[in-house]
Amino acid sequence: MVLSRSSGVILHPSSLPGPDGIGDLGPEAYRWIDFLAEAGCSLWQVLPLGPTGYGDSPYQCFSAFAGNPYLISPFILLDQKLLTRKDLSDRPVFPQNTVDFGPVIEWKVNLLDRAFARFTKSKDQKIFQEFHLFCEQQKNWLDDFSLFMAIKENLGGGSWGDWPADLRTRESQALLKFSDDHRDEISKHKFRQFLFYSQWDHIRDYAKLKKVQIIGDIPIFVAYDSSDAWSHPELFFLSKNGQPTCVAGVPPDYFSPTGQLWGNPLYRWNIHKKTGYSWWLDRIRAVLNLVNFIRLDHFRGFAGYWEIPANMPTAEIGRWVKGPGKGLFKTIEKTFASLPLLAEDLGEITPDVVELRDSLGLPGMKILQFGFASTPDDPFLPHNYPTNCVAYTGTHDNDTSKGWYQSATALESDLCRRYLARSGDDISWDMIRAVWSSSAAFALAPLQDLLSLGTEARMNFPGKPSGNWGWRYTNEQLSGDLLFRLKEVNFLYSRSNNEN
Repeated sequence: MVLSRSSGVILHPSSLPGPDGIGDLGPEAYRWIDFLAEAGCSLWQVLPLGPTGYGDSPYQCFSAFAGNPYLISPFILLDQKLLTRKDLSDRPVFPQNTVDFGPVIEWKVNLLDRAFARFTKSKDQKIFQEFHLFCEQQKNWLDDFSLFMAIKENLGGGSWGDWPADLRTRESQALLKFSDDHRDEISKHKFRQFLFYSQWDHIRDYAKLKKVQIIGDIPIFVAYDSSDAWSHPELFFLSKNGQPTCVAGVPPDYFSPTGQLWGNPLYRWNIHKKTGYSWWLDRIRAVLNLVNFIRLDHFRGFAGYWEIPANMPTAEIGRWVKGPGKGLFKTIEKTFASLPLLAEDLGEITPDVVELRDSLGLPGMKILQFGFASTPDDPFLPHNYPTNCVAYTGTHDNDTSKGWYQSATALESDLCRRYLARSGDDISWDMIRAVWSSSAAFALAPLQDLLSLGTEARMNFPGKPSGNWGWRYTNEQLSGDLLFRLKEVNFLYSRSNNEN
């Protein structure tokens, strides 16, 4: 896969403006695509689009296949006559620049329940036919996911590892009885997925019309509390009772003396190989139906991953285990005729990770914020970038560029100013220009950097259990001046998708 010289912005749909407390797939998403296209950007990078659970992280979802129902636009449901203006009359007053997830979830679930009730009484045969066609086309994952969510809801929302044994271990009679007793609840979750996919399909079609390609995201591991682990326990290191026997994380390093204990179940890669990696092929196929490129989070885990025995309090005790390597990716390439994949190859990278990435020809990632900790030979400085890479000022996991600069050491900030030949008074755009002018094929920045925002606008702080993922922009922030500035830098560094 050869990347063409392009630019773009990282912005999760939840960060879009709108009256319902969280960004969604309604009118503001279309305005955002218009902004990108007019500025000459041809890339929009999003985070994983799955249904979020405890902690609201898009990297810990209830399914690797399902969409996040909280992103469904009530405005579009109003237009479809699945909601009425009266349904929206009791909308709470939400903050504009952040997501208050508790009240938002309560509000969105209430609206979705009203839409489902109206759907079940509708005489519109077209939407019924579209719904049943969707259910048939997606049944490979949708049936298990909807059953999983209905059981979870019925049992108070707890993890499936704490469910009654017959439901936890998927005894056929228990599942059949639950399905018979809770048909409406199961259908409700299918309906939410139908709405999400319908709205996203229109978003992607509009982006294509505007020559904007979408970069999606696949976390290498799935959450333990997910329909994937529950419905396919044979693919993971789980006991007969469904409990993890070993979990994912990363070992201690300079930044974290006890490592990072993520807790995700690990794959039985030998079983995946025996099935021809069918689950992974289904997963890639599902995400490619939503986006144009896939960022593979924690790419190093495909070469080798840190295995931690279950119930360890930290990630200090563990061992490196070989990952699936080229076998998985050759199977993907054979199935899809190309590898539209971007390797998130950050952190402690060993020669086997580099060899795997380069043998597949996958673009790696470069983060400018990382480049000022040592010398001008640092691979994260723009003059050292290869063409086949994706360069960023920072990502959702970093502080904003302004926040980074304000908290950087004296040595880092000094090298930064000297390298950029700037005073640091406009540091976010100084860094944007450096990334855009590099030889990297793709150049991206979070919207927060385009807006020159500080740490208060940070999207995620890894290791911080709560208070993440909430940042939103307001309509006033997408000003004409910002549009002109972005359009100009795209023109000057030959990254524009416009002819003007």
